[in-house]
Amino acid sequence: MKEALKSQYLWTVFFLGMFLLNYPLMAIYNVDQKLAGIPLLYFSVFSIWVSLIGLTYLVVKKTRTDKNA
Repeated sequence: MKEALKSQYLWTVFFLGMFLLNYPLMAIYNVDQKLAGIPLLYFSVFSIWVSLIGLTYLVVKKTRTDKNA
């Protein structure tokens, strides 16, 4: 895959993270509920964070060329 496409995918992941971790969406999860003993806000932030790391890993792994592997 070309470097330009890789860059576009990484920018997309970045802006997705900015959108998902922004105040208006985080305010939805700011309630007094717990999921598996963890407050819902903390659980959602951690889940989104891990998902963004996973997406970044997949983009980098998929766009890696054979000579860089």
